[in-house]
Amino acid sequence: MSGTYVATMGDGGRLVVPAEVRARHGLEQGASVIVMESPWGLVLTTREALLARIQLHLKGSNLVQQLLDQRRRSAAIEDAR
Repeated sequence: MSGTYVATMGDGGRLVVPAEVRARHGLEQGASVIVMESPWGLVLTTREALLARIQLHLKGSNLVQQLLDQRRRSAAIEDAR
């Protein structure tokens, strides 16, 4: 499924994504993609793929509890002053 493809930059900055890649990822005319800059270059992904990656990265973490714990520690420091 993974591979390396050459895409050509067209008029007005349009990027042509190879047909087999578009088909595999369900990209049709008008589809939105996310372009991210990274230290190693550009990353092109779909919103769905990015969301899935973020969810996987956060799996098992309890951000609400972490925030509450942080706020309680800050309040305890303020109360001690």
